[in-house]
Amino acid sequence: MNLKLRLTILSFLQFFVWGAWLITMANFWFGTKHWDGTQFGAVFGTMGIASIFMPTITGIIADRWINAERIYAVLHVLYGAILFVLPHSADPDSFFWLMLLAMCFYMPTIALANSISYTILKNSNLDVVKDFPPIRVWGTIGFIVAMWITNLTGNKATEGQFYIGGAIAVFLGIYALTLPKCPPQRLIDKNAPLSEQLGLNAFKLFGSYKMALFFLFSMLLGAALQLTNAYGDVFLSEFSHFPKYADSFVVQRSTIIMSISQVSETLFILAIPFFLKKFGIKKVMLMSMLAWVLRFGFFAYGVPDGFGLSLIVFSCIVYGMAFDFFNISGSLFVETTTDKKIRSSAQGLFMMMTNGFGALFGSYIAGWAIDKFFTHKFTNASDLSAYLDTTADNPTFLEILKNSFNSAVNADGTLSSVVMVKDWQNIWLSFAIYALILAIFFAVLFRHKHNPEEVSSVKH
Repeated sequence: MNLKLRLTILSFLQFFVWGAWLITMANFWFGTKHWDGTQFGAVFGTMGIASIFMPTITGIIADRWINAERIYAVLHVLYGAILFVLPHSADPDSFFWLMLLAMCFYMPTIALANSISYTILKNSNLDVVKDFPPIRVWGTIGFIVAMWITNLTGNKATEGQFYIGGAIAVFLGIYALTLPKCPPQRLIDKNAPLSEQLGLNAFKLFGSYKMALFFLFSMLLGAALQLTNAYGDVFLSEFSHFPKYADSFVVQRSTIIMSISQVSETLFILAIPFFLKKFGIKKVMLMSMLAWVLRFGFFAYGVPDGFGLSLIVFSCIVYGMAFDFFNISGSLFVETTTDKKIRSSAQGLFMMMTNGFGALFGSYIAGWAIDKFFTHKFTNASDLSAYLDTTADNPTFLEILKNSFNSAVNADGTLSSVVMVKDWQNIWLSFAIYALILAIFFAVLFRHKHNPEEVSSVKH
């Protein structure tokens, strides 16, 4: 089989096994298990916890002792095994610990997949800059395909999404063992200080005002990056609580609508070199922050029909700019402003601040805030029906009440059990305000002179 095709399959499956459940897990959590938002924030934060330390540990192992493809294979088999057990958790606590274990196995494989691809391409005398991006883009396509399969097979709120991801993960682990060998490079002297071996030298960058400010904003914006992954699909799905939207395409195929975001991501990647050369890193990152304002703002006023549907689609389209412009321009800023001796460690620090601490804090705080401030509790049918823009005797409303909330209307008009409904409009508006505040402070505080020569050779 053609070498680049084999690496393309690797990239496709790497993100397929994540996309099968990442966007739809909230439907399983809230819609099937009926667990609360604070606990969900903690579960989504497991990706951040794992990203803080696991990539470093596996990187050291791959650099010193064991072939990268073998570590990769073992991690994916273990990750797949956990996914099969995960949906059978009896309570949120056990689900949290199993998900944390799954993320400890999965998150380091993202960096390992890149490392394996780089090594194989270099060993085959191929141009990494030219040949890797067309391979990597299939990872995003794999994520999209997995989302579609989960939705179209009716598994977006069931344990099936985890079984799909688990089965393919085990297959990917076995497939990885057929790839060319990627032995340890052993570039770091075994007698080097422990701080150097762990890549901790990069932390001295916090001594620079500009770099410290950059990493701070990376963490704060990183808190927003995963919010739409965590809550976007369940937001669209919960329009099913409104009788007038219950049978809409948006509700039935919410994951497909959300996949527009990933399609947009692949397209905006192509525009990044032009924007970076024309406007510079600071302005491109500022564009990203303003795009997050629009992402959340469009969601706040989106509904499944008319102009509101257009706003949902616009939100998904602008996601590509919001996500790519920050991640890639931020990575380039690190690349062009740090010493080459600590550059790799500095890139790891950037990812730790965004996908680690940022995602962790964002998940916890968002989950707590949604439960505390943006969840309405209803005890009588008239109030709930008015909120859902219907009447208490509407047959569809009564069916939704029974099937979605496990409740019914008593003879006196009260509900047989308390019904809790999330105030999605104010949730998204609060996220939009947060992103806008970040953009304003970033524009005022961050100073960076644009040098077109720094990005003239960027290829994505």
